[in-house]
Amino acid sequence: MGCRRILMIAYHYPPVGVSSGVHRTLKFSQYLPDYGWKPVVLSITPNAYGRVSDDQLGDIPSELFVKRACGFDTARALSLKGRYPHFLALPDRWVSWWPAAAFAGMRLIKKYKPDVIWSTYPIATAQLIGLTLHKMTGLPWVADLRDSMVDPYYPVNPAQRRVFRWLEQRTVLNAAKVVFTTPGTLNMYQGRYPNVPGSRFEVIANGYDEVDFVRAAVAADATPNNLEIGYLRRPLRFVHSGVLYPSERDPLPFFQALATLKGEGEISSQSLKVILRATGHDDVYLPLLCQLGIEDIVELAPALDYRLALAEMLTCDGLLLFQAGSCDHQIPAKVYEYIRAGRPILALTTPEGDTAAVLAEAGVGQLVVIDDQESVRRGLLVFIRQVSTGEAVELPMGKVEHYSRYARTAEFASLLDSLACLR
Repeated sequence: MGCRRILMIAYHYPPVGVSSGVHRTLKFSQYLPDYGWKPVVLSITPNAYGRVSDDQLGDIPSELFVKRACGFDTARALSLKGRYPHFLALPDRWVSWWPAAAFAGMRLIKKYKPDVIWSTYPIATAQLIGLTLHKMTGLPWVADLRDSMVDPYYPVNPAQRRVFRWLEQRTVLNAAKVVFTTPGTLNMYQGRYPNVPGSRFEVIANGYDEVDFVRAAVAADATPNNLEIGYLRRPLRFVHSGVLYPSERDPLPFFQALATLKGEGEISSQSLKVILRATGHDDVYLPLLCQLGIEDIVELAPALDYRLALAEMLTCDGLLLFQAGSCDHQIPAKVYEYIRAGRPILALTTPEGDTAAVLAEAGVGQLVVIDDQESVRRGLLVFIRQVSTGEAVELPMGKVEHYSRYARTAEFASLLDSLACLR
């Protein structure tokens, strides 16, 4: 049997310089040929991205065809003094991508004759393109929902919420498979759409990529602040890598716990450095740090290229994870990178959520309740002592491979095989 083809529709694809979602699509497109599937990627022109980076362009396989259809960000291209017509941003700010991508997608389908269409959210327009091409061709469509499209408080704008709900319904009712990254989201959608066969819903979790970590290890060896410096010569370094939302990942109880420990003399800038890397909300957090008197302990650090960020994970003393109870059905993609990095993990989350469940399954991480300042204070103090004495739990490498993106791609290919056999 020859190699089957898949048309992959994704906003997040190199050279986009933000979002962990880029790794899911990129790694699928890299590894699917190993499982008998040849991808063609339909993305957006780079001018639509708020930040670009050449860091991962070299990871796109040379034989892979990538079509970048014209589109722009309404908020940047059409705004006047920070305001723009919101009806031109429904379902989202990249709706201008839809007509060009639908046209380009039809040409790609005619030329490459894919067996399956795949599109990935969260960029709602990508799902709209997938729905359009499915309707126009009748090809089976796999809708990848990295996040739920509608939550109790999202989207906030009523008009956008109506459009999202309509698009979500069309997606669930028309897709051959709806793929989620967590069991909690799958359960939510089964409850929301009880008349849809449960066999339509699947979970393919996120993961880490071993090749990226091998390259990051080289960068880590060249980093002057590596672990060989030793605990006695520098402060412990704890890192949170990525966006830190003020609501879904509110760090205020953590900040308050740090301030309390500093006031008690348990920590100081000579013993602990907390690096919050690329929070996306530094303007919110800096006044809080100054008000609590911990700006000498907590550093709001700028974004790094992906492999340098992985190198920082490999060389820090501890990794911090934030996930509020409102996101119990989600798992930050960085969890799997944290597991692979092999450093001790302090998870500020809830015991009931999917994030806690995956850490428990892996047998790593210390959990404290994210919105309980006293729980955070006690847990942080224990974590500091365990890291200082080398007692913190780390996962043996032999058990890590289960969480790799290569293993996830095998699951994805199996799902695609089942659809292709039905044609």
